[in-house]
Amino acid sequence: MVRWCTARRRVRSGRGRPPVPVRLAAVTVVLATVSVLPGGAALAADPPGGYAFARDAQWIEGASGAANAPSLEPGRTYRGPLPRTGTLHYRVELDGASDTYVSATAVPGEGDELTAVDGVRLSVEDADGGTCSSDSASFGAARSPRPVTAWGVRAVSAGGKRCQDAGTYYVTVERSRPQDSPPDPWDLELTVVSEPPPARTGATRAPEAWDSASPGPLTGEPAHRRGGGGFAEATTVGQGAWSDDIRPGQTLFYKVPVDWGRQLYAAAELGGTDSGSGYTTGALRLALHNPVRGEVVDAAKGYTGRGVTAALAPAPPVAYANRYATGERVTGMRFAGDYYLVVHLAAQVADTFGEGPFPLVLRLRLGGTAQTGPEYAGKSVPDGLFELSALERQAAPAGGAAGEDDAAMTVLAVGGIGGGSVLLAGLGVWTAVARRRAT
Repeated sequence: MVRWCTARRRVRSGRGRPPVPVRLAAVTVVLATVSVLPGGAALAADPPGGYAFARDAQWIEGASGAANAPSLEPGRTYRGPLPRTGTLHYRVELDGASDTYVSATAVPGEGDELTAVDGVRLSVEDADGGTCSSDSASFGAARSPRPVTAWGVRAVSAGGKRCQDAGTYYVTVERSRPQDSPPDPWDLELTVVSEPPPARTGATRAPEAWDSASPGPLTGEPAHRRGGGGFAEATTVGQGAWSDDIRPGQTLFYKVPVDWGRQLYAAAELGGTDSGSGYTTGALRLALHNPVRGEVVDAAKGYTGRGVTAALAPAPPVAYANRYATGERVTGMRFAGDYYLVVHLAAQVADTFGEGPFPLVLRLRLGGTAQTGPEYAGKSVPDGLFELSALERQAAPAGGAAGEDDAAMTVLAVGGIGGGSVLLAGLGVWTAVARRRAT
C-alpha cells in the first residue's frame, strides 16, 4: 500500500526519486497520516488542480445563511466545496483579547476557463453583520487556474470601535464574480488561527522608515529543492539559490522561516526554451504569504521563451507594530514565523512553448538582524505559529551573509515533511556526520 501511494504521487506531480532520507520521511508520513473526508474516509488520490490539501483537514460545508453556519475552531484546517453561486457562512466563537485570522484558499479545476477578475472573497463579520475585515484574491491577467487565497482578521486594539467584544462572529466566503465563473464547484481549504495579545503595551505606530532598496542577487550554483504542492506541504528553504523544474499550470510552495527584525528578498528565475515562439501574459508569478497565509506582495512577468525573472518588491523587516500601517506590504509582515513563497507557471505557456518542464531558480536573501519579539500574554493556536524553533534560528544566517548551511536547511526541509522527534534526532546525527566530512 505504501509503495502504491508514493508511486502514484510521484507520477502525478512529475517529481523524480528523492534522496534516501527524504524518501524515508515520506513513507513515515504516509503511514502516520490520512486526510479526513465525510464519514472518516481516507483520501487516496491527489485533489483536483494538483493542490496538496492538509492531510488532517476536516470536511465542512458552509451554510447559505448565518442561522445554520457550521463552527470553525482556531488551530484547525478545513476542506469543503465552493459552489459557483451563493455565499457560504461559517461561525467562530472568539474571546475579547486575541486577534484571529482566517484564510480561504480556493482551487479551481485544471481546465476551468477563468476571467482576470474571477477569484475568491472572504469577510469576517460580527453578530450584527458589521464587517471586521474583508479581502479578495483574483486570477489576474494570466487567467491561469491556480490556488488563490483571501484572508481576514478580527483584531482587538485599544480604542477599537467594532469587532472588539467576545462572542459569535461569522466568516463568509464566495466567488468574486460568480456570473463569470466556471459552473463546477471548486475545492476550498480554510484555516483559523489565534494570536494572543502582548503581555506589555508597545508601539502602536508602524515604523516610518525601513530599507526599501533591493540588494544584489545571490550568485552561485543553486541547490536542488523540490517545491511542495500546497501550504501544508511547503518545502522549507532559507537564504541561498534553489533550483527546481516547473510545468505549465503547476504551483510550487516553499516555506521560509523569518525571525523578528529580519527582511526577506526573493526572486524567481524561469529558464529559456528553444521550443516555440510568442508571448504569454503574466506567465511567471511569485507571491509572498505570511504565516497565516495572507498574501503580502506578488510579482508577475510575461514569457517569450527567453529567461525571465520575477522579483518581489522589498517588504519591511518583520515587526509587531507593522500591523498599524496601511498597505498589505507592511501590515502583512506583522509576525515572525514561516512565510510562504508561491510560484506559479501559467497553463497557457504550454500552448506556445510546450509542456516543459522548465528550469526554475529561486533566489532568497535574508537582511536585517534578528531581534527579540513581543512577549505574548498566552500561546498562539496552533502553538508556536509566530516563533522560530532553535533549529530554524541555527540554520538562518545571522545578518544577511551570502552563504547558507545547506545541511542544516536539509534537516529543516525533511523534518518539515511531518516526521517526529525521532526522525529529527536521526537527521541531526546525519547532519553532524556530513559536517565532519565537509571539514
